[in-house]
Amino acid sequence: MGAGRLEAFSDAVMAVIMTLLAFELAAPDGPTREAIYASLSSLFLYVLCFVFIAIYWNNHHQLLRVTDRISGAVMWANMTLLFSLSLIPVATEWVGNAYQEDFDPGPAVAFLGIVFLAAAISFTWLARALLRANGPDSQLARALQHSLKEPVSIGLYTLGVVTAIALNTSSSHVGVYVSYACYATVSIIWLIPDRRLTRHDEHGEHAR
Repeated sequence: MGAGRLEAFSDAVMAVIMTLLAFELAAPDGPTREAIYASLSSLFLYVLCFVFIAIYWNNHHQLLRVTDRISGAVMWANMTLLFSLSLIPVATEWVGNAYQEDFDPGPAVAFLGIVFLAAAISFTWLARALLRANGPDSQLARALQHSLKEPVSIGLYTLGVVTAIALNTSSSHVGVYVSYACYATVSIIWLIPDRRLTRHDEHGEHAR
């Protein structure tokens, strides 16, 4: 089975998730500096999660572009990835409520990290399932050799979850700030599309 239908379905689901995420972004209560400052945390969270989903959409597209075959394991791995991404609007709403109602944001930020971690693990599972479906001599196998991004991302997300719980207190939110730094660092790492995939995709296009 080709990957076109799987990609189209995934694109539609990610588009809906982005739409739901946008609904969580609230405008400032007024034109004052205090109102604008109060809304900056929600804006930062929206940008972080939007970029996160956009990165997955981009790399998911590039991954399937060099895929010839999919299997049942691939479809379940893809569903797990989409399920993880679908939890992002819930996580952002929880974090937003923590800031609006002035209670400890640590558990909510940790849950956001768990969602990010689940998506990273699901994407790694998806890549491995695609490798098994396409074989060790496939274009995909050559493109996915020697990657450090996946383990580094999983490590940073895990660190972010732990620090959001362990280092955060009611009087100091240093753990939350460290968690945000970990999450943002992963986004920066993945912001540029994976050159292993784009390079081999371009070679495949030239060969045809």
